[in-house]
Amino acid sequence: MTRTEFSTAEGHPAGEGLALGGAERPGKPAMLSHVAYVTRDTAATADFYTRVLGMELVNAVLDDAIPSTGEPVPYFHSFFRMADGSTVAFFEAPELPPLAAPPHPAYDTFQHLAMQVDSVETVDRWCAWLRANDVQVLGPVDHKIIYSIYFRDPSGIRLEITTPTSPVWNDNADQARASLAEWEDVKRRASEEGTDLVTMVHDLARERSHRRS
Repeated sequence: MTRTEFSTAEGHPAGEGLALGGAERPGKPAMLSHVAYVTRDTAATADFYTRVLGMELVNAVLDDAIPSTGEPVPYFHSFFRMADGSTVAFFEAPELPPLAAPPHPAYDTFQHLAMQVDSVETVDRWCAWLRANDVQVLGPVDHKIIYSIYFRDPSGIRLEITTPTSPVWNDNADQARASLAEWEDVKRRASEEGTDLVTMVHDLARERSHRRS
């Protein structure tokens, strides 16, 4: 594939799910098992996810080293389960220093965890519940394809409660591939022409904004 040619709806060119060595891809992941973050206060995290969000604390693991890498960092690892069985997990490791602030505030905006509910009305009920529990909430926001509210947990992790408002919000592969090809083409042209990339992608994003369509 060239830089602006991407895979088919099945996720690979011309229907071939083969690596260079001939290995065959074993399908696709079935579900989200867990997503993991760092917390500096597991007790506060547990209170928020159980009492405020209603997620059960379903497992906790302690170890004096990280099994995958062997790093000698003692930790407490907790898991909170959502209705579909997927979990949000946390590590508390007291020896870790606080993270430095990101170089741009949008890093903390873009990086977030979105949790789906069944209707716009349910999103609105969550908004009222969170505010009743002194949680600062942004929204609701109508994204045209989803309807969402945003807030942060005790560790500052940005969370979203959302519901789809379009039946194709996550089933629009042809347009997604075309948009990615156009995005990559703009980046390529900016590099070749010596044009300011930020200006070019700003113009493209403004022209293609789903909020204005």
